[in-house]
Amino acid sequence: MADQVCRECHRIISGQTCPICGTSNLSSDWSGLVIIIDPEKSEIAKKIGVNVADRYALKVR
Repeated sequence: MADQVCRECHRIISGQTCPICGTSNLSSDWSGLVIIIDPEKSEIAKKIGVNVADRYALKVR
């Protein structure tokens, strides 16, 4: 199964529901990838509003 992205928090997941926000509102049409390793020290994580280390899509359609 191809990776999908949660439309709510933009987290890239491979299941049917997002483990962070619990929604099943997913999209397979996304672009851009950012990997957050340390969200507390990351300026990018602060800019996009991320609190959990993971992979995130920059644009979700």
